[in-house]
Amino acid sequence: MTDPRGFLRIPRRPVPPRPVEERLDDWQEVYAGQALLPLVSEQALRCMDCGIPFCHSGCPLGNLIPEWNAYASRGDWQAAAERLHATNNFPEFTGRLCPAPCEDACVLAINTDPVTIKNVEQTIADEAWARGYAPPQPPQRLSGRTVAVVGSGPAGLAAAQQLTRTGHTVVVYERDDRLGGLLRYGIPEFKMEKSHLDRRIEQMREEGTKFRTGVDVGGELDAAELRRRHDALIVAVGATERRELPVPGRELDGIHQAMDYLTYANRVQEGDYAAPPVSAEGRHAVIVGGGDTGSDCLGTVLRQGALSAVQLDINPEPGEARPDAQPWPVTHPKVYRISHAHAEARGREGIDPRLFASATLHFEGDTAGHVRALCLTEVEPAARSPLPGTERVLPAELVLVALGFSGPEQASGLMEQLGLTVDGRGNFARDDDFAALPAPVGGNGPGGQGSPAGAGTPAGQAGRTGGQTRTDGVFIAGDAGRGQSLVVWAIAEGRAAAAAADRYLTGSTVLPAPIAPRDRPLVA
Repeated sequence: MTDPRGFLRIPRRPVPPRPVEERLDDWQEVYAGQALLPLVSEQALRCMDCGIPFCHSGCPLGNLIPEWNAYASRGDWQAAAERLHATNNFPEFTGRLCPAPCEDACVLAINTDPVTIKNVEQTIADEAWARGYAPPQPPQRLSGRTVAVVGSGPAGLAAAQQLTRTGHTVVVYERDDRLGGLLRYGIPEFKMEKSHLDRRIEQMREEGTKFRTGVDVGGELDAAELRRRHDALIVAVGATERRELPVPGRELDGIHQAMDYLTYANRVQEGDYAAPPVSAEGRHAVIVGGGDTGSDCLGTVLRQGALSAVQLDINPEPGEARPDAQPWPVTHPKVYRISHAHAEARGREGIDPRLFASATLHFEGDTAGHVRALCLTEVEPAARSPLPGTERVLPAELVLVALGFSGPEQASGLMEQLGLTVDGRGNFARDDDFAALPAPVGGNGPGGQGSPAGAGTPAGQAGRTGGQTRTDGVFIAGDAGRGQSLVVWAIAEGRAAAAAADRYLTGSTVLPAPIAPRDRPLVA
C-alpha cells in the first residue's frame, strides 16, 4: 500500500495546464510539456488503499486503481503499467479524455479532495510507452477463426485488440479515410494529440490486426456479405445520428453541426486543408449545447480567433457541492465544473462563457441569407419551458449545434442487411446480459451454413451470448448499442463484446467482460 497517512499530510495538487495565453496560440495538448513527475508519484501517496475501493465501481472498466497508485508512488512504472493495462486497453486515451467518474467515487471525496487518479493514469501510460513497457502482444497461435469489426472507434479497437491477442484473425473496417472514429475527427488536437492514437494502431498492426479504411459497410460493401466471409461480426459504428435544432432560421448559412465543424478543424491538423472550410476567425460564435462536444467547439473557436464565444446550456447552473439527491459513491454528481476551454474563454475577466437555463427561440439572418443573430430565452428548470420576458438577442455569425446524438445511423444499410432492430432508445438492440441463450439453428456462424466444414460445433452448442443480436454471430459494441457515452464505457463495451464473440467462436472464453449491455451509470 501507499503511505497510510499520505492523504492527511499531502494536499491534492493536479498537474497544472499550460498558461491560457500560451496554449491558445497553438493546437498542442493543454498539458504538453508540463512535468508530470515527481508530482504524480507524490499524489499517488494520497491513495488510502481502502478495504472497499469504491473507485473500482466508479469506472466501468473496473480499473485496479489502488494497485497502480501504489506502484506509481514508488516509481515502479513497469508494474504500474501491467496493472493498468490488465483492465484498460488504451489508458493513454482515457487518461486524457475521460471525465474521471472514478475520482467522484474515491473515498476521500466524501469530505475532502479525491486522489488525482486521472493524472496518475495518464502518467503511467506515458511512462510505459517511453520506457518500452507497452510492446506488441501477438498471439502464440492462431485459432483459424476470423472476425470482422465494423468501426474503429474506442469500442471497435478494444474489441479488435482483445480478439487478436487471443488468436483470432481480425479485420477492422472503417468508412473514413483514417482510423479512430471520433477519436480521430471528433476530439480536438488540444485534448489528445493524434500521435497517441497512431502509436496504438501501429501496435495493433504489429500484433496482427488488419485494417481497411475507406470502406462503407452497409453502403458500398454489403454487410450480409461481410458476415458470410467471417465467423463473427462486431458492429461498433458508434452513435452518430445527430440531434437537430428545429427552430425558425435553422436553414441560414453559418449554422453547422458541431461534428462537421470539429472534423474540418481536425483535418487541418492532419494536413488535409491549409485552412478549415468553416472557421470562427473574426466572427461572433455561439455554441448551442452544454456538453463535452460543445466545450470542444469552444476551445476550437477560441484558437481560430473568434471575436466572441458563448455556449448555451439548457440545464440550470449546478452548485459547487454534491447534491443530497446524488449520493456518493454510486452517482457521478452534477456539480459546477470548468473545462480547460471554459477557463480559456473566461480569460482575465473571469466571466463564464456559458449561459445556463437558456434555449434558442429562433435565428435572424441578413439579406444574403447568412445568420447574424440568435434569439434566446431563459427556461424554467424543471419543465424547460420559456420564461416570458427573458428573451434576448446575441450576435451570432457562426452557430454550432452541439446537442448530442440520438443513436446509430439507421439509414446506413446495416439494419436491413444484418436484420438488426432498435430498442426503445433508438440504439441497435441486443441481448440484455451475457448469459447463454438457446442455440440458433443454421446461420452463418461457427457450426452453421457458411462455416468451414466441422468448424464451431462446441460454439454452436454454446448458442448465443449476451451482446449478440438476434442475427447469428453478429454482436453490437459501444455507443451503437448503449447510446452516446464516455470513452471508458466504449472500451468496456469493446472488451465485453470481444469476450462474447470469443465464447461464441470457441465455446468458452478467458477474456474479461467488465459490463453487461444493460449496465448503466446511476444518475439522479
